[in-house]
Amino acid sequence: MTTTLATIRPATDTAIADAARILREGRLVAFPTETVYGLGGDATDDKAVARIFAAKGRPRFNPLIVHVADLDAAETLVEFTPAARALALAFWPGALTLVLPRRADARLSLLVSAGLDTVAVRVPSNSIARRLLRAVQQPIAAPSANASGTVSPTRAEHVRESLGDRVDLILDGGPTAHGIESTVIGFEDGQAVMLRPGAIAREAIEAIVGPLHAPSAGVHGSPGRLPSHYAPRTTLRLNAAEARAGEALLAFGTNVPTGSKIVRNLSPAGDLVEAAANLFAMLRELDAAGANAIAVMPIPGHGLGEAINDRLMRAAAPRGAP
Repeated sequence: MTTTLATIRPATDTAIADAARILREGRLVAFPTETVYGLGGDATDDKAVARIFAAKGRPRFNPLIVHVADLDAAETLVEFTPAARALALAFWPGALTLVLPRRADARLSLLVSAGLDTVAVRVPSNSIARRLLRAVQQPIAAPSANASGTVSPTRAEHVRESLGDRVDLILDGGPTAHGIESTVIGFEDGQAVMLRPGAIAREAIEAIVGPLHAPSAGVHGSPGRLPSHYAPRTTLRLNAAEARAGEALLAFGTNVPTGSKIVRNLSPAGDLVEAAANLFAMLRELDAAGANAIAVMPIPGHGLGEAINDRLMRAAAPRGAP
Protein backbone atom coordinates (compact mmCIF):
# COMPACT_ATOMS: atom_id res chain seq x y z
CA MET A 1 0.00 0.00 0.00
CA THR A 2 1.39 3.40 -1.01
CA THR A 3 1.34 6.21 1.55
CA THR A 4 0.23 9.60 0.27
CA LEU A 5 2.68 12.21 1.50
CA ALA A 6 1.52 15.59 2.72
CA THR A 7 1.26 18.41 0.20
CA ILE A 8 3.95 21.10 0.41
CA ARG A 9 2.84 24.52 -0.83
CA PRO A 10 4.66 27.86 -0.96
CA ALA A 11 3.20 30.16 1.68
CA THR A 12 1.20 32.40 -0.64
CA ASP A 13 -1.88 34.29 0.54
CA THR A 14 -4.07 31.58 -1.01
CA ALA A 15 -2.15 28.77 0.68
CA ILE A 16 -2.33 30.53 4.04
CA ALA A 17 -6.09 31.03 3.64
CA ASP A 18 -6.44 27.31 2.87
CA ALA A 19 -4.27 26.47 5.88
CA ALA A 20 -6.49 28.59 8.12
CA ARG A 21 -9.57 26.77 6.83
CA ILE A 22 -7.94 23.40 7.49
CA LEU A 23 -7.11 24.47 11.05
CA ARG A 24 -10.65 25.68 11.68
CA GLU A 25 -11.86 22.26 10.52
CA GLY A 26 -9.82 20.64 13.28
CA ARG A 27 -7.09 19.29 11.02
CA LEU A 28 -3.31 19.83 11.10
CA VAL A 29 -1.00 22.23 9.26
CA ALA A 30 2.78 22.42 9.47
CA PHE A 31 4.23 25.91 9.15
CA PRO A 32 7.57 27.67 9.58
CA THR A 33 8.46 29.74 12.60
CA GLU A 34 11.74 31.55 13.16
CA THR A 35 12.91 28.55 15.23
CA VAL A 36 11.77 25.28 13.61
CA TYR A 37 8.69 24.13 11.69
CA GLY A 38 5.65 23.65 13.91
CA LEU A 39 2.84 21.09 13.68
CA GLY A 40 -0.20 23.29 14.20
CA GLY A 41 -3.69 22.54 15.42
CA ASP A 42 -6.48 24.69 16.85
CA ALA A 43 -5.52 25.04 20.52
CA THR A 44 -9.17 25.44 21.52
CA ASP A 45 -10.24 22.13 19.92
CA ASP A 46 -9.72 18.95 21.99
CA LYS A 47 -9.82 16.69 18.94
CA ALA A 48 -7.35 18.82 17.00
CA VAL A 49 -4.89 18.83 19.90
CA ALA A 50 -5.31 15.07 20.30
CA ARG A 51 -4.45 14.71 16.61
CA ILE A 52 -1.16 16.53 17.24
CA PHE A 53 -0.23 14.03 19.95
CA ALA A 54 -1.24 11.11 17.70
CA ALA A 55 0.66 12.43 14.67
CA LYS A 56 3.86 12.89 16.68
CA GLY A 57 3.51 9.79 18.88
CA ARG A 58 4.10 12.29 21.70
CA PRO A 59 4.02 11.32 25.41
CA ARG A 60 0.90 12.84 26.97
CA PHE A 61 2.83 14.47 29.82
CA ASN A 62 4.86 16.64 27.46
CA PRO A 63 3.01 19.99 27.09
CA LEU A 64 2.53 21.88 23.83
CA ILE A 65 3.47 25.49 23.05
CA VAL A 66 0.51 27.70 22.19
CA HIS A 67 1.29 30.33 19.55
CA VAL A 68 -0.66 33.59 19.60
CA ALA A 69 -0.66 36.76 17.53
CA ASP A 70 0.38 39.26 20.21
CA LEU A 71 0.65 40.03 23.92
CA ASP A 72 -3.02 40.99 24.15
CA ALA A 73 -4.01 37.54 22.87
CA ALA A 74 -1.65 35.87 25.36
CA GLU A 75 -3.25 37.81 28.22
CA THR A 76 -6.59 36.16 27.48
CA LEU A 77 -4.98 32.75 28.13
CA VAL A 78 -2.44 33.16 30.95
CA GLU A 79 -1.72 35.37 33.94
CA PHE A 80 1.39 37.54 33.66
CA THR A 81 3.71 38.42 36.51
CA PRO A 82 5.68 41.69 36.26
CA ALA A 83 8.82 39.72 35.34
CA ALA A 84 6.97 37.74 32.67
CA ARG A 85 5.55 40.92 31.20
CA ALA A 86 9.02 42.49 31.09
CA LEU A 87 10.32 39.47 29.16
CA ALA A 88 7.38 39.53 26.76
CA LEU A 89 7.90 43.21 26.05
CA ALA A 90 11.62 42.64 25.49
CA PHE A 91 11.49 39.53 23.29
CA TRP A 92 8.06 39.22 21.65
CA PRO A 93 7.55 38.69 18.81
CA GLY A 94 10.41 36.24 19.02
CA ALA A 95 11.87 32.93 20.10
CA LEU A 96 10.86 33.08 23.78
CA THR A 97 8.23 30.82 25.35
CA LEU A 98 6.78 31.71 28.75
CA VAL A 99 5.15 29.10 30.99
CA LEU A 100 2.52 30.91 33.05
CA PRO A 101 -0.60 30.11 35.12
CA ARG A 102 -3.61 29.35 32.96
CA ARG A 103 -6.54 31.73 33.28
CA ALA A 104 -9.72 30.10 34.54
CA ASP A 105 -11.63 31.44 31.52
CA ALA A 106 -8.96 30.53 28.93
CA ARG A 107 -10.44 29.13 25.73
CA LEU A 108 -7.93 26.31 25.47
CA SER A 109 -8.09 22.57 25.31
CA LEU A 110 -6.88 21.07 28.59
CA LEU A 111 -4.71 18.74 26.52
CA VAL A 112 -2.27 21.52 25.59
CA SER A 113 -1.21 21.72 29.26
CA ALA A 114 -0.81 17.95 29.66
CA GLY A 115 -2.68 18.02 32.96
CA LEU A 116 -0.81 21.03 34.39
CA ASP A 117 -2.28 24.35 35.54
CA THR A 118 0.15 26.30 33.35
CA VAL A 119 0.34 27.06 29.63
CA ALA A 120 3.44 27.48 27.47
CA VAL A 121 2.79 30.47 25.21
CA ARG A 122 4.73 32.56 22.71
CA VAL A 123 4.34 35.15 19.95
CA PRO A 124 6.37 34.09 16.88
CA SER A 125 8.16 36.65 14.73
CA ASN A 126 8.16 34.65 11.48
CA SER A 127 5.97 36.50 8.97
CA ILE A 128 4.26 33.32 7.69
CA ALA A 129 3.39 32.19 11.20
CA ARG A 130 2.00 35.65 11.98
CA ARG A 131 -0.08 35.75 8.78
CA LEU A 132 -1.48 32.31 9.60
CA LEU A 133 -2.40 33.35 13.15
CA ARG A 134 -4.19 36.44 11.83
CA ALA A 135 -6.03 34.34 9.24
CA VAL A 136 -7.22 31.61 11.60
CA GLN A 137 -8.00 34.01 14.49
CA GLN A 138 -7.41 31.25 17.04
CA PRO A 139 -4.42 30.27 19.18
CA ILE A 140 -2.44 27.52 17.49
CA ALA A 141 -0.88 24.68 19.48
CA ALA A 142 2.33 23.81 17.63
CA PRO A 143 5.15 21.57 18.82
CA SER A 144 7.95 20.82 16.36
CA ALA A 145 6.61 19.13 13.22
CA ASN A 146 8.38 15.78 13.55
CA ALA A 147 7.86 12.39 15.13
CA SER A 148 8.37 12.68 18.89
CA GLY A 149 11.98 12.37 20.03
CA THR A 150 13.49 12.69 16.55
CA VAL A 151 15.45 15.55 14.99
CA SER A 152 13.46 18.77 14.71
CA PRO A 153 12.59 20.03 11.20
CA THR A 154 14.11 23.22 9.78
CA ARG A 155 12.80 22.79 6.21
CA ALA A 156 9.44 21.79 4.75
CA GLU A 157 10.80 18.55 3.31
CA HIS A 158 12.00 17.51 6.78
CA VAL A 159 8.38 17.64 7.94
CA ARG A 160 7.17 15.43 5.11
CA GLU A 161 10.01 12.96 5.66
CA SER A 162 9.13 12.63 9.35
CA LEU A 163 5.32 12.84 9.35
CA GLY A 164 4.34 11.51 5.91
CA ASP A 165 0.56 11.68 5.58
CA ARG A 166 -0.10 12.62 9.23
CA VAL A 167 -0.30 16.34 8.40
CA ASP A 168 -2.86 17.82 6.01
CA LEU A 169 -0.76 20.66 4.58
CA ILE A 170 2.82 21.95 4.87
CA LEU A 171 3.45 25.65 4.28
CA ASP A 172 6.92 26.11 2.82
CA GLY A 173 8.80 29.17 4.02
CA GLY A 174 12.31 27.92 3.27
CA PRO A 175 14.93 27.16 5.95
CA THR A 176 14.12 28.55 9.38
CA ALA A 177 16.18 31.48 10.66
CA HIS A 178 17.35 30.16 14.02
CA GLY A 179 17.19 26.40 13.41
CA ILE A 180 16.80 25.66 17.11
CA GLU A 181 13.74 25.81 19.33
CA SER A 182 12.60 28.68 21.51
CA THR A 183 14.00 29.34 24.96
CA VAL A 184 11.44 28.37 27.61
CA ILE A 185 11.19 30.33 30.86
CA GLY A 186 8.92 29.48 33.77
CA PHE A 187 8.51 30.81 37.29
CA GLU A 188 8.79 29.03 40.64
CA ASP A 189 8.28 30.85 43.93
CA GLY A 190 8.52 34.15 42.10
CA GLN A 191 11.87 33.31 40.52
CA ALA A 192 12.52 32.97 36.79
CA VAL A 193 13.52 29.41 35.84
CA MET A 194 15.32 28.16 32.73
CA LEU A 195 13.11 25.27 31.60
CA ARG A 196 14.77 24.85 28.20
CA PRO A 197 17.74 26.68 26.65
CA GLY A 198 16.99 27.88 23.16
CA ALA A 199 17.35 30.53 20.49
CA ILE A 200 17.51 33.43 22.96
CA ALA A 201 20.64 33.16 25.08
CA ARG A 202 20.56 33.01 28.88
CA GLU A 203 22.60 36.21 29.12
CA ALA A 204 19.97 38.24 27.24
CA ILE A 205 17.19 37.01 29.53
CA GLU A 206 19.20 37.53 32.69
CA ALA A 207 19.76 41.13 31.64
CA ILE A 208 16.01 41.61 32.10
CA VAL A 209 15.11 39.43 35.13
CA GLY A 210 18.41 38.65 36.84
CA PRO A 211 19.95 35.20 37.39
CA LEU A 212 17.91 32.26 36.10
CA HIS A 213 17.36 29.30 38.39
CA ALA A 214 17.25 25.59 37.64
CA PRO A 215 13.82 23.91 37.65
CA SER A 216 12.74 21.60 40.45
CA ALA A 217 13.73 17.96 39.98
CA GLY A 218 11.32 15.92 37.89
CA VAL A 219 9.51 18.92 36.42
CA HIS A 220 8.06 18.25 32.95
CA GLY A 221 6.35 21.64 32.68
CA SER A 222 8.12 22.48 29.46
CA PRO A 223 8.35 20.97 26.00
CA GLY A 224 11.65 19.28 25.17
CA ARG A 225 12.59 18.19 28.71
CA LEU A 226 12.60 14.44 28.13
CA PRO A 227 16.09 12.99 28.70
CA SER A 228 16.13 11.37 25.24
CA HIS A 229 15.00 13.90 22.66
CA TYR A 230 15.93 15.32 19.25
CA ALA A 231 17.52 11.93 18.55
CA PRO A 232 18.83 10.64 15.21
CA ARG A 233 18.94 6.89 14.60
CA THR A 234 22.75 6.93 14.52
CA THR A 235 24.57 6.99 17.87
CA LEU A 236 26.22 10.28 18.82
CA ARG A 237 29.63 10.50 20.52
CA LEU A 238 30.05 13.93 22.09
CA ASN A 239 33.14 16.07 22.73
CA ALA A 240 35.13 14.06 20.22
CA ALA A 241 38.73 15.04 19.50
CA GLU A 242 38.91 12.72 16.48
CA ALA A 243 36.73 10.71 14.14
CA ARG A 244 37.14 6.97 14.55
CA ALA A 245 36.93 4.45 11.74
CA GLY A 246 33.44 4.39 10.24
CA GLU A 247 32.27 7.54 12.02
CA ALA A 248 30.83 10.67 10.48
CA LEU A 249 31.98 13.96 11.96
CA LEU A 250 29.92 16.94 13.09
CA ALA A 251 32.56 19.65 13.30
CA PHE A 252 32.75 23.18 14.68
CA GLY A 253 35.34 25.84 13.95
CA THR A 254 38.62 25.68 12.07
CA ASN A 255 40.60 22.97 13.88
CA VAL A 256 38.77 20.03 12.31
CA PRO A 257 40.39 16.61 12.75
CA THR A 258 40.97 14.48 9.68
CA GLY A 259 39.98 10.86 9.30
CA SER A 260 36.30 10.97 8.39
CA LYS A 261 35.00 10.87 4.82
CA ILE A 262 31.65 12.34 5.94
CA VAL A 263 31.99 15.78 7.55
CA ARG A 264 29.58 18.60 8.20
CA ASN A 265 30.81 21.77 9.89
CA LEU A 266 28.22 23.65 11.95
CA SER A 267 30.24 26.86 11.53
CA PRO A 268 33.76 26.99 10.09
CA ALA A 269 33.98 30.52 11.53
CA GLY A 270 33.07 29.34 15.04
CA ASP A 271 29.83 31.37 15.01
CA LEU A 272 27.31 29.92 17.49
CA VAL A 273 24.36 31.58 15.75
CA GLU A 274 25.31 29.91 12.46
CA ALA A 275 25.90 26.62 14.32
CA ALA A 276 22.43 26.70 15.90
CA ALA A 277 20.81 27.38 12.53
CA ASN A 278 22.63 24.39 10.96
CA LEU A 279 22.35 21.91 13.84
CA PHE A 280 19.24 19.91 13.01
CA ALA A 281 19.69 19.94 9.24
CA MET A 282 23.28 18.67 9.53
CA LEU A 283 22.30 16.01 12.07
CA ARG A 284 19.73 14.77 9.58
CA GLU A 285 22.30 14.66 6.77
CA LEU A 286 24.81 12.72 8.87
CA ASP A 287 22.08 10.40 10.18
CA ALA A 288 21.26 9.45 6.58
CA ALA A 289 24.92 8.83 5.64
CA GLY A 290 25.08 5.26 6.95
CA ALA A 291 27.96 5.82 9.37
CA ASN A 292 28.60 3.63 12.41
CA ALA A 293 28.30 6.67 14.68
CA ILE A 294 28.46 10.47 14.58
CA ALA A 295 31.42 12.05 16.36
CA VAL A 296 30.62 15.57 17.57
CA MET A 297 33.37 18.09 18.25
CA PRO A 298 33.14 20.16 21.47
CA ILE A 299 30.86 23.20 21.29
CA PRO A 300 31.51 26.20 23.58
CA GLY A 301 28.93 26.47 26.34
CA HIS A 302 28.33 30.22 26.32
CA GLY A 303 25.54 32.08 24.50
CA LEU A 304 23.63 29.81 22.12
CA GLY A 305 26.18 27.10 22.85
CA GLU A 306 24.14 26.26 25.96
CA ALA A 307 21.11 25.41 23.82
CA ILE A 308 23.19 23.54 21.21
CA ASN A 309 24.82 21.38 23.89
CA ASP A 310 21.45 20.75 25.53
CA ARG A 311 20.08 19.37 22.24
CA LEU A 312 23.19 17.29 21.60
CA MET A 313 23.14 15.74 25.09
CA ARG A 314 19.49 14.79 24.70
CA ALA A 315 20.12 13.44 21.20
CA ALA A 316 22.95 11.28 22.59
CA ALA A 317 20.95 9.95 25.57
CA PRO A 318 19.87 6.29 25.50
CA ARG A 319 16.40 5.79 24.09
CA GLY A 320 13.81 5.26 26.79
CA ALA A 321 15.94 6.99 29.42
CA PRO A 322 13.83 7.72 32.52
